[in-house]
Amino acid sequence: MQNLALIGDIGGTNARFALTDISAPKPEILHEQTESDTEFHSLRDAARHYLESTGAKPARAVLAIASPIESDDITLTNRDWSFNRRTLQQKLGLDDLRLINDFAAIAWAAPHLAARDRQSIHGALTTPPNGPVTLIGAGTGLGVALLTGSSAQGWHVVPTEGGHASFAPTDDDERAIAAWLVVRHGRVSNERLLSGHGLSNIDACLRGIQPVAAPAPQTGSRRSKDVVDAALSGKDGDAERALARFCRIYGAVAGDAALLHGANTVLIAGGVVLHFLDFFRASDFMDAFAAKGRHRDYMLRMAVQVITHPNPGLLGAAVAARANQG
Repeated sequence: MQNLALIGDIGGTNARFALTDISAPKPEILHEQTESDTEFHSLRDAARHYLESTGAKPARAVLAIASPIESDDITLTNRDWSFNRRTLQQKLGLDDLRLINDFAAIAWAAPHLAARDRQSIHGALTTPPNGPVTLIGAGTGLGVALLTGSSAQGWHVVPTEGGHASFAPTDDDERAIAAWLVVRHGRVSNERLLSGHGLSNIDACLRGIQPVAAPAPQTGSRRSKDVVDAALSGKDGDAERALARFCRIYGAVAGDAALLHGANTVLIAGGVVLHFLDFFRASDFMDAFAAKGRHRDYMLRMAVQVITHPNPGLLGAAVAARANQG
């Protein structure tokens, strides 16, 4: 038991827990379990339930949290959970509890992803990916991280809150979407468009639904899943237009992040794209990604891949647990 560590990937919708053996030859995910946001009122309750159901009593834990990690007091960005690290450590009976940003966890996982865990959108599929690596992913929110270094020199993870950078429209449709979001939210960040709620926002705007200021519910909007299903059916032109615009904006924002990071590889994570991967591959994502004026050829030298591993956040937490075992 002393070699087992609790690992977790705590997002805006689900809390995923597992165990990892820090003495094993390579990072592994054991006894994985997912708790939905409707089942538990706190991270403590969800983690306790997992430990009780497995009978495990690990001495240490690494939890990847969808939030900036700046102190012991944590409030999740897209979930009504808050906690104190020291108090949580005490309540779970742990000797050590380490918190990392959720996209930092995916960055930690990147060098350990096999070729089968990624699909190429553009460029060569090398293992490990050629750094620097930009990690970006739309899910409940929009995560961004940077991975630098190499297997020989060691890897260094830089967590960021890049998903909250300001959105830069590129044409009339996007200016209309930005104006729509100003009414709803005031400031328009990339996350307001590139997330599950973001796809709903794009769809509502392009269908001519009038925005209402948050936090009031937006009348006339469709869930992102419904937009995706309608678009993939081939029978709903409005949904197809919204999903195509989502992919184009995704490309532009991913390209901006890659430029800022000086990336050689871009890894796309998050659960949203995996629901329409064929549509995504055929979309204008790469056109928008490369549309950086005089730097188009520079952009096209980058490799762009989608992570298809089912739980890169848990894998990254397992990697971080091994790195922290001393």
